[in-house]
Amino acid sequence: MAASSQPKESPANNPGLQSEPDEATKGYFFQQTMFRIKDPKASLDFYSRVLGMSLLKRLDFPEMKFSLYFMGYENPQTAPADPTERTVWTFGQKATLELTHNWGTESDPEFKGYHNGNTDPRGFGHIGVTVDDAYKACERFESLGVEFVKKPDDGKMKGIAFIKDPDGYWIEIFDLKRIGNVTTAAA
Repeated sequence: MAASSQPKESPANNPGLQSEPDEATKGYFFQQTMFRIKDPKASLDFYSRVLGMSLLKRLDFPEMKFSLYFMGYENPQTAPADPTERTVWTFGQKATLELTHNWGTESDPEFKGYHNGNTDPRGFGHIGVTVDDAYKACERFESLGVEFVKKPDDGKMKGIAFIKDPDGYWIEIFDLKRIGNVTTAAA
């Protein structure tokens, strides 16, 4: 791709990129990513104990036999007590993780799990979590028995790691002290 004298992020260097968002999209923001999970007990433990997220809201749909668990880094103590208002509050938070549990998968010996997008056919790749120090976080993850895809000193990109959640979804782990240096050549 021929580079113009404009920054890499400019529309001139990114065909299809709109120079200004449509005024109609002014209030839009990224709210959630959804993962289907086999066992809420294992997933809630991982995202709360290992990654430090809080359960912001749980929604149960008995007629359709599934539950939604909204996890995030917001303080749940600031959420309204009224269940409906808490739902609205939750959907107003940025970058939450929606864990969707179809009832019965946790005890079904025939259930093979969900595709994580990192094997063929490839698609979805990972989410990312910023930590204070990637190396210290990974030492802690290792002591907790977390499965690694890549440790911080593996491969060419030093200082970032990839771990797996209980369903095999990948989570990139990085810190702000190192991410600039890791990506300098690509910037």
